[in-house]
Amino acid sequence: MIRKVFMLAFCIALIGPSAYALSYDVIVAGGGTGGTAAAIQASRMGASVLIVEPSGMLGGQATAAGVSTMDDMSGIESGIYREFMDRVRNYYASKRKSISTCYWKTYGKAFEPSTGHEILSAMAESVDILYHSSIDSLNDRTAAITTPEGTKNISYKILIDATEYGDILPLAGAEYRAGNSILPGELKDTMIQDITWTAVIRRYPSGIPEHLKPSAPLPGYDKAKKNYEGYVARRGYDFQGRYPVKMPVNFATHNAYRAVPDSYSRGSYTGAQSDWKRITKTGVNWGNDYPGMYLWHGRYGLPVAYLESRDLRAEIEREALMKTLHFIYYMQNELGESWSVDENEYNDLPEAAKDLPEEWQEIAKHMPPIPYVRESRRVIGSWTLNSKSIRENSMSYRSGSRNNEFTDSIAIGGYNLDLHGGDDDDDIESDLGENQKSIWGDTPKGPFQVPMRILIPRSADNLIAAEKNLSMSRLASGALRLQPITMMTGQAAGALAALSVSLDIQPRDVKAVYVQKALADSGVRLSLCRYSDVPERSQYFGSVEIATLYRLIEPRVYPDIPASNINSDKKKGRNRGRFGINDSVSGKEFAAMTEKAEEITGEKLTLPEHEGRLTRGEAVDIIVNAMCSTSRHKND
Repeated sequence: MIRKVFMLAFCIALIGPSAYALSYDVIVAGGGTGGTAAAIQASRMGASVLIVEPSGMLGGQATAAGVSTMDDMSGIESGIYREFMDRVRNYYASKRKSISTCYWKTYGKAFEPSTGHEILSAMAESVDILYHSSIDSLNDRTAAITTPEGTKNISYKILIDATEYGDILPLAGAEYRAGNSILPGELKDTMIQDITWTAVIRRYPSGIPEHLKPSAPLPGYDKAKKNYEGYVARRGYDFQGRYPVKMPVNFATHNAYRAVPDSYSRGSYTGAQSDWKRITKTGVNWGNDYPGMYLWHGRYGLPVAYLESRDLRAEIEREALMKTLHFIYYMQNELGESWSVDENEYNDLPEAAKDLPEEWQEIAKHMPPIPYVRESRRVIGSWTLNSKSIRENSMSYRSGSRNNEFTDSIAIGGYNLDLHGGDDDDDIESDLGENQKSIWGDTPKGPFQVPMRILIPRSADNLIAAEKNLSMSRLASGALRLQPITMMTGQAAGALAALSVSLDIQPRDVKAVYVQKALADSGVRLSLCRYSDVPERSQYFGSVEIATLYRLIEPRVYPDIPASNINSDKKKGRNRGRFGINDSVSGKEFAAMTEKAEEITGEKLTLPEHEGRLTRGEAVDIIVNAMCSTSRHKND
């Protein structure tokens, strides 16, 4: 299949140099999890969209960075993320293989990076894509884009920063946070999270091909060997279902942690312990954080200058790649395993490997093209999400608490406040009310919402943040940086961009309810409150979700606990309330709902005429649709 970038280049060659100055409604910088979802959503809402992606793959951390085992504690799938995972399931079902291969569980979710890329490419069929390209400067809503064919100046109406590092924020003149610093301003000498250059490895039962078995280690191997001996050993321990994990583990346990399905093997396997020795493909993402236990000048984490200095970034990423290549040698020579990099994944030498010995370049070209970057620059919005807000939000419908929901919710996630380094008090943002104790004290108890306001810069126009670049604290970022939630927040960024374009207004002026209606219509879950009488297949599901967020009418019965959990406890009770979807609504109740909706929108609603009594489902559907009518706001 000819990729879109080559088709676009072919068209440019035919039309001539003037075709370089293309124009799009939306340019998405970065085709990662968030950027691809943003592009798909905006395109489906009628916007013309271009993705500018530095690597040759869509999917970012989930594909190009090799983290294709989904970090999904809550198990909540909705919108584009659910569509993507359904396609993943169908692909492997056609091969009679399970996707529940990882994390020592039988209900995990995993796929091969190449498969993830192909599925996302099919989903993004109406989006133009420039691979191996980056935005280098911005001027008057025109982006100067460096591509393999040269520089192209392409205009846009809305720009979405979905890069892995938040690289567009400084170019756009936005205020942002980098580590514990606020920029523009002084860059403090503080730390951020480790990166990891992962690998996808597979078993070669007939012996490792000679070109995938290096004859000599790379410089620095002795240090790496000592590091890996603490993680994986020939006579290491089995994982026994308890945390913390007893170390070092054996090789089978290591492989079962990040195992992925193998399209090229005959059999299938799951994460069950009885299957561990049958696993033929896995990810290397354990013990190879960089700097990890190496430390950076005696400190845990990376210097924040990693985000700001391209030279330092290149130096660090080369060392991160080397650390994982050391594991390949350790695995083959110290553990005696017939495994190496998977020749069916990737085939493009990373820039960080260009000066390696030739025999190592043969291996490195099957490494992921980019590292797994856990922490990026974060835009400063009118409001910043912190760990305390996440915790309080996650307590909705739990322990007597009814509704701590974000009215402008655009996504639901579920993960801990997970930092890999950079977790000393000096590294954490005290101005946002956080310290080291917040990591455990503010851990969310259940799923939590993401509010739309953290996608929008307070000081830059025509710009929306996605991926890991939202207005949030470092601790909040630790819970929002995972693949499922970045895909969901990315979808919201795409909906916001499309509406901003169609209404010809700034993103900050788009009413949240408009975005929520577009998302609900696309199958996105918005509310933490589940109702037994309003299943997702109900025609009123989206309207009831929005009515719940804005408290247009009280449900008949609230739940006692959330319908899914990320940190199990002993709390018992109803995980679903009852809305009363088929109960009648009196004229007085309907008038009260209408009045509240008009207070929320600040406008007089135009409601269709109706005869007789309405059910609660019919009533909220009428009012929510009236709230979400955008036609009267379009500029002629």
